[in-house]
Amino acid sequence: MGMQTDVKQAHLNGSGFFVVGRNRVKGISMVGSGAADGTLVLFDAAAAPVTASVTYGRSGTTVTVSKTAHGLTSGAVIGIHFATGTGGTATDGTYTVTRIDADSFSITDINSGTITGTPAAVYAVGRWLLTYEVDSTDVFQNAPFIPGEGVLADTAVYGYMSNIQAAQIYYG
Repeated sequence: MGMQTDVKQAHLNGSGFFVVGRNRVKGISMVGSGAADGTLVLFDAAAAPVTASVTYGRSGTTVTVSKTAHGLTSGAVIGIHFATGTGGTATDGTYTVTRIDADSFSITDINSGTITGTPAAVYAVGRWLLTYEVDSTDVFQNAPFIPGEGVLADTAVYGYMSNIQAAQIYYG
């Protein structure tokens, strides 16, 4: 039998840090708000993600993100979550930034498509770990399966919650 690792639990009722330091997220549970579709995104980042006034568009594999005074430079690594836009959505993930100007940057999506309009995005300097979504009618405790030994965060585990009543992670 392999080495036993103690599992700990952290709980949030709104966006914030679940735990700081290197940890593996081994499990997760969450409850939707019942008011609208809910989203829980986990980032491996030292600071809270940028959430206000972030929009994007996509043409082919190029995703252009707009955020006034974003402060990023080419080569920065970000984790990003994309809301659905007209024509679909860009692919959540960890990407390297190409700075266009002070108010926009681009990433190369692993998939291709066209997004019109200006749907929202949320990004953090660091890495994207996972995204879970629940339907607006889902007010039950959800505990999606995380395979293997879990998802590794090197810095901290930040939970961004939109229309999620509560979330827990199990880590170690």
